[in-house]
Amino acid sequence: MKPTIVFLDVFSLGGADLSRITRLGKYIEYQTTKPEEVVERCKDAEIVITNKVRISAADMAALPRLRLICVAATGMNNIDLPAAAERGIVVRNAVGYSTETVAETTIGDAIALLRQVAYYDNFVKSGAYAASPRWINFDRKLYSLSGKNWGIIGLGNIGRRVAHLAEAFDCNIAYTSTSGVKREEHYEQMTLNELLAWADIISVHCPLSEQTRGLIGAEELKQMKPTAILINVARGGIIDEQALAEALNEGVIAGAGIDTYSIEPMKADNPLLSLKDPYKLIASPHNAWAATEAIDKLVGCIADNINHWFIEEGLNGSVIANSAEAAKQVGDSHTTLAR
Repeated sequence: MKPTIVFLDVFSLGGADLSRITRLGKYIEYQTTKPEEVVERCKDAEIVITNKVRISAADMAALPRLRLICVAATGMNNIDLPAAAERGIVVRNAVGYSTETVAETTIGDAIALLRQVAYYDNFVKSGAYAASPRWINFDRKLYSLSGKNWGIIGLGNIGRRVAHLAEAFDCNIAYTSTSGVKREEHYEQMTLNELLAWADIISVHCPLSEQTRGLIGAEELKQMKPTAILINVARGGIIDEQALAEALNEGVIAGAGIDTYSIEPMKADNPLLSLKDPYKLIASPHNAWAATEAIDKLVGCIADNINHWFIEEGLNGSVIANSAEAAKQVGDSHTTLAR
C-alpha cells in the first residue's frame, strides 16, 4: 500500500511539475499551512514535505504515523531534529540544487552595487537621461570587481562556488569558518574580525545556528571598510538588520545585497525599507535560489529522498520510481553544512 505524502507549503516550489513526487504515494498538498494546522493535516501521513513550515516536538508527538520528513530546502532549522531522532523519524533535506543560482545571485549583487546598476537604470527610465544635456552621467562613482578582496563566511558548497566565480574576476579570496574547523583549503582562512577588516566584499553562506545567529552586528560592521559591501544570501538571522540599516545610513559601509530576512515576509517597518539612500541596498524576496532550473533539481532531490527511504525501509518496489538511480545515490542528499 502506498504511503500518504503531505506537502505543507507547495507554493514554495512555484508551480513546478511535481509528478516525480505525486506518483510515489497518496499525495495531498496545501499551498500554505499555519502552525496550528500541521497536526490535523498530517495526521494520516507517513511522509511530510515542508519548506518553511515548522514541525515541532509537540507536532511529532501527535503524529504517530509520521516516519519521514523531507525538507524542501537545505537548511533544517524548522525541524526539531533531536525530537525526530528520539522518535525514529527520518529527516532528509535537499543539497546542491541551488548552488549555481545562489552563487550567481551573489556575484550579480556585487556587480550591481559596485556599478550602481539600480541608480543608473532609474536615471535612464525616469527620463533624467533624456533631459540631460550630456551623453554620460557621473552622479555616482563606479567600481570594478576585478582585483577586489572577497571574504566568504561559510565555505560550503555555495561559498566555494562563489569563490570560484569571484576568482574568474581576479578577486583575492579568503574565508572564515563559522564552525571553527581548520582544514586544508585553496584559500586563506582568517578569523571573522580579520576577514571583516581585509575584505572589500563580504558574502554570507553559512547556516543559521546558535553560533551564527546575530553573527554580524554593529561592532562587526564597524570593522569593515567604509567602501565595503555586505551580501547575505544565507539566512536573515545572521545579520542584525537594524545595525545594518544604521551602518548604511551613516556610511559605515558602502552597500549591501540582501535576499533573506529575520522575519519573512519582511515587516513593513523593517529599517532596510527606509534607508536615507535606497540605492545602497539591492534587495530580493528570498528568491536568490529560485531559478527554474534549480526548482526542477529540488523536486528531483525530494523524490530521490523518498525513494532512498523506500529502499532503506525495504518497502515494496512497486512504489519506487527510478529506483536504480535512487539506490546509486543513497546518502548523497544528506546535508553538507557550510563551515
